[in-house]
Amino acid sequence: MWWLWLLILLVVLLVVVIYDLTQRQHAILRNFPLIGHLRYLIELMGPELRQYVVADNDEEKPFSRDERRWVYATAKKENSYFGFGSDDDLTQPNRVVFRHTPFPLAEPIPATAPIPCTKILGKWRERPGAFRPASAVNLSGMSFGSLSGAAIQALNRGAAIDGCLHNTGEGGLSQHHLHGGDLIFQFGTGYFGCRDHTGLFSSDVLVETISNLPVRAIEIKLSQGAKPGVGGMLPAAKVTKEIAVARNVPQGHDVVSPSAHSAFSDIPTLIEFVEHVADVTGMPVGIKSAVGQVDFWVRLARHMARTGKGPDFINVDGGEGGTGAGPLVFADHVALPFWEAFSLVHKAFADVGLTNELIFAGAGRLGLPTQAAMAMAMGVDMVNVGREAMLAIGCVQAQKCHTGHCPTGVATQSKWLERGLDPTDKAVRLANYMSGLRYELLRLSYACGVRHPALLGPAEVSVRWVDGRYRSLHDHYGVDSSVTHSAERVNNIKEALVLP
Repeated sequence: MWWLWLLILLVVLLVVVIYDLTQRQHAILRNFPLIGHLRYLIELMGPELRQYVVADNDEEKPFSRDERRWVYATAKKENSYFGFGSDDDLTQPNRVVFRHTPFPLAEPIPATAPIPCTKILGKWRERPGAFRPASAVNLSGMSFGSLSGAAIQALNRGAAIDGCLHNTGEGGLSQHHLHGGDLIFQFGTGYFGCRDHTGLFSSDVLVETISNLPVRAIEIKLSQGAKPGVGGMLPAAKVTKEIAVARNVPQGHDVVSPSAHSAFSDIPTLIEFVEHVADVTGMPVGIKSAVGQVDFWVRLARHMARTGKGPDFINVDGGEGGTGAGPLVFADHVALPFWEAFSLVHKAFADVGLTNELIFAGAGRLGLPTQAAMAMAMGVDMVNVGREAMLAIGCVQAQKCHTGHCPTGVATQSKWLERGLDPTDKAVRLANYMSGLRYELLRLSYACGVRHPALLGPAEVSVRWVDGRYRSLHDHYGVDSSVTHSAERVNNIKEALVLP
């Protein structure tokens, strides 16, 4: 019967050749029938070929093979050491070097690697729900809808195990967020979970949504790193019953997120809105934003200093921040990178004397020990991790988030793909990663002779300049070390360290 199979194969190939010769959409197939399909096959497999075969250990973006390997090993509690020395060029400009002391701290680091937030969230405005976050490393906003229900479950269960905070993302609060982890409820221009039937913000709906749930703070998203100033639309076909309930929208209808907020339109009305949300919830309220025009931050800081009102925390998202999908020009060319963005925001508030009152959070590829330590040394009080947490629960950087065909079930709504992700197993890996990141931060700090990464100062962190000389991290990015390491901030850190 082999000849029958051969005949079927020849007929199929002949049909493909005839189709290729007669179609007009693809010039390659019209000119090179049959074999032209190899080009599209190779293009389809391109990311995987580069990822696993072609690229060097430090070549890939946004996360290199070495970085992914460290996250995977840490999440699985496997050996995260690297053998035979560094394969980096240690003389490259902008390379960060931590200057260890000859007399490092010899204290043992607990398995949970506690690094509490250096400040009390909500203390400045005396919010009834003010609290000190137990972990200075927390989960960044990732929405149900962008991520699968199983992925959200894994993140929340992992947050419960670890004791860190889980930001809901702007896609509303779903049943998948309710597995023991404390939450920061985020909303954006679509006001999902806090909107009325016309799509406008509703205090009543907000209070109803978060009542009797483990929500500890509210975050108002002005913009995010990968697509600042851009709205979005969730097509009707993707608005499932679960997503409709979480977002408080009708099922089976297009859901539009405008590019701008309707509840406020300038700095004074933004501050009024923040205070209103804090009043009706009793919780600390913050804002999240990418950084574009610097004047906004200068005027915001001055307004807050003059009125004594405003957000309890500011979450600066770098332009390198990730998202499920966004226009290429916005992902590549809109918003400042985190390091420049944070230094500008921090300076604006330092100039008016508010840096010790507010909590500064940061996001944008900060979920690795080097970057997290740098951020805390520059004045960041809380580091938020997003894509690194996705890696910890199974993401392989396939970069198919925008297609709905994530092969590991993380960024998809396909039930078939989602079934491959076990939330219980991945929750443990997420918790391992979070505590493992803090452990590395403490090891780095102890090696430099300090007990908290926020105490790393100009003497401990240097950057190699283009001429081969080194200058402090603070000088390199224009952050005033007398502010980041003021007596008041150092006392805050020491106070946090003695708490159980």
